[in-house]
Amino acid sequence: MTTITDTSPLAHRPGWFTRAENWLDAKGRGAWIAAMVLGFVFFWPVGLALLFYMIWSKRMFSSCNRKSTSMRQGMNAMRPSGNSAFDAYKTDTLRRLEEEQHQFEAFLERLRDAKDKAEFDQFMNDRADKADNSAVQA
Repeated sequence: MTTITDTSPLAHRPGWFTRAENWLDAKGRGAWIAAMVLGFVFFWPVGLALLFYMIWSKRMFSSCNRKSTSMRQGMNAMRPSGNSAFDAYKTDTLRRLEEEQHQFEAFLERLRDAKDKAEFDQFMNDRADKADNSAVQA
């Protein structure tokens, strides 16, 4: 038995939908909106399908390239500038900001825990009051 392997240049090429999606992502949210409007103008179900797809894939309410942009910004923050005094200041400031972020997150966690405990205590007190009231009435 022989197996047939496809070695043509089109074997690993993504489909037209994936290529169109990547092209629109590269152009930004405006291209998605323009495609949707044109879809409504020429054949309204296409525009409606694009609208639903944009909402479903979260392209309508967020930047298409948000992950790559934030990664690029993070890489730029770690690149040395060539000025040793500034690099030391930047390193110290970033360390201090990370420490403050961890302290703030710990504060929020303690705040959530205190709120949960207060809600639980209130529930237990209400439950005990109901039990006392039902025992008094009986």
